[in-house]
Amino acid sequence: MRAAQSQRWMMLLAANALIVGVLGFYSTSPAAPQAGQPPFNNSVEQRESQLRELREIKELLKEQNALLKAGADKLNVPANR
Repeated sequence: MRAAQSQRWMMLLAANALIVGVLGFYSTSPAAPQAGQPPFNNSVEQRESQLRELREIKELLKEQNALLKAGADKLNVPANR
């Protein structure tokens, strides 16, 4: 009987320690951005940057395709014997 009661108290103390530990990570910091800082970059600048990068990728793909076609042409040349 005494061992069961002692075990219950230990479980209660362990649960309380766990709750206190978890609540120790809780923070009351504000979710809003700091004074004067927008949460995101300017959307127009982001769009322009994305378009610029996509154009660069398009040019690189054109170059890569040209190189692949040139290599394929060299491999498919029939042998004159």
